[in-house]
Amino acid sequence: MIARALADAGVEWAFTVPGESFLGVLDALPEAGIRVVATRHEGGAAFMAEAVGQLTGRPAACLGTRAVGAANLAIGIHTARQNSTPMVALVGQVERAFRGREAFQEVDQPGTFGRLAKWAAEIDDPERAADVVGEGLRVMASGRPGPILFSLPEDVLDQPTSDARPAVSPEPPREPDAGAVAEIVQLLAGAERPLILAGGGTIRAGATDALVALAEALQVPVMSAWRRPDAFPHDNPLYLGMTGYGSPPSVAARALEADALLVIGCRLNEITSFGYRLPAQHTRWAHVDLEPRTDAPGLRPPDIAVAADARAFLEAAIAALAATSLPAHDPARLEQLEQERAAFLAASVVDEVAWDGPGVHPGRVIATLQRVLPPNAILTTDAGNFGLWPARGYRFTQPGTFLGSTSGAMGYGLPAAIAASLCRPDRQVVALCGDGGFAMLMAEMETAVRAGAQPVVLVFDNRRYGTIAMHQAREGRSQVAVELGHIDFSAVARACGAQGGRVTRDAEVEPALRDALASDRPALLQLEMDPTWVSPDVLPTGSAGD
Repeated sequence: MIARALADAGVEWAFTVPGESFLGVLDALPEAGIRVVATRHEGGAAFMAEAVGQLTGRPAACLGTRAVGAANLAIGIHTARQNSTPMVALVGQVERAFRGREAFQEVDQPGTFGRLAKWAAEIDDPERAADVVGEGLRVMASGRPGPILFSLPEDVLDQPTSDARPAVSPEPPREPDAGAVAEIVQLLAGAERPLILAGGGTIRAGATDALVALAEALQVPVMSAWRRPDAFPHDNPLYLGMTGYGSPPSVAARALEADALLVIGCRLNEITSFGYRLPAQHTRWAHVDLEPRTDAPGLRPPDIAVAADARAFLEAAIAALAATSLPAHDPARLEQLEQERAAFLAASVVDEVAWDGPGVHPGRVIATLQRVLPPNAILTTDAGNFGLWPARGYRFTQPGTFLGSTSGAMGYGLPAAIAASLCRPDRQVVALCGDGGFAMLMAEMETAVRAGAQPVVLVFDNRRYGTIAMHQAREGRSQVAVELGHIDFSAVARACGAQGGRVTRDAEVEPALRDALASDRPALLQLEMDPTWVSPDVLPTGSAGD
């Protein structure tokens, strides 16, 4: 019943470290047409499931055993919640007769790990199982997407239940209020410095073309939310950059100057909003989201809030605009837009700092990726300072071409790339990782080989936890616990059955990348980096600009 319900809800993939506490449901998944992939760590399983949900908009499942497996799944459950990604976590539980007696690996799973999810419950009664499953799937599919968790006592799974399929009736998104839509159109059209900030909700709704149409009709510039760079095509002259970490100074300056702001499909998290400085106090703003944030602590409520799917709102706004007589665009405003676009392009160049080594220039690696990869290639990113260069310098022109974690979880890049390659086998997939984050789940390279995924992994190796070292230096602290030893990641990849290579100079990057992309198996390139590279704004020691 559980497996059939998941398949009915759109689940096609399940990722797991198998455990004896959920063998019943493990048996049933393939019979329901769900492909099961064994991973090397439950954290990798949860990240893979989250990446499938983020990329496709359909939930995937991750499974772990009792407290220990659930604890490892927790990082991915939290990531799915932060990313507003539909996902189903299935966790085995001790037998009902042993509950409350400190049984092997016992814990209150809905009350602990389940609190990271959107909804959680333990299925302790076969007679009510269909109702519980149906309720969880309904909650997952209603409003803001997110992960749900089912705790499954081992002795319940093989019990008979009714043949009825769980009734899943998600709440449909509300139609946008016509008056509020017209008011937002007028807000943007009548402002001197309007701006649209687009998040993952626009991608999930398939609303990119509609967003482009509205922005062009109004001649309003657009920014994308942090780690949602593919929400708007970067080659459009109205695009002014991604907010948050890695953005050039022009982005925050322009966003904080806005006198009118439309935030669409975006939660306005800490990083996206530059530490909750956005929207500025003088900015009139509107929030369009499945669940607008009208009562978030410390956030000034929006002047206009519309609870709606991004695409439904944008189509309604375009229709409202067509029925409205607006004055011709002010030539001075159009000139200002050109200047803002030029300022963004100039500030987002990442490959011009003079550099002869040691190691590679991270900005030139990004420029090489841009030159070599097709527009529909999928990039995934891990956490770390290496990510500042692609955040600023890589140009995304199609939606659904980026996977990143807004939770900042290390270890995400490789599992996400494996999942993307499995879901989109016709696309090239490249994972960008630091040595610290990659090492956390590098055993999943074997999973990639075994499962038939073919991602290319770039490991920016500076042999340290560079982001933490940066914070220590900024605060005048000692460099404690940030230096790491050498790992031959290329040899690790080869030991797992993948292709592996090391790159030590800029001239080696492009031929090595082309060779890796042409491989018929997973491939890894270990990019040697000087540890004094900190960010695109902080030149390395001994560089020409120092």
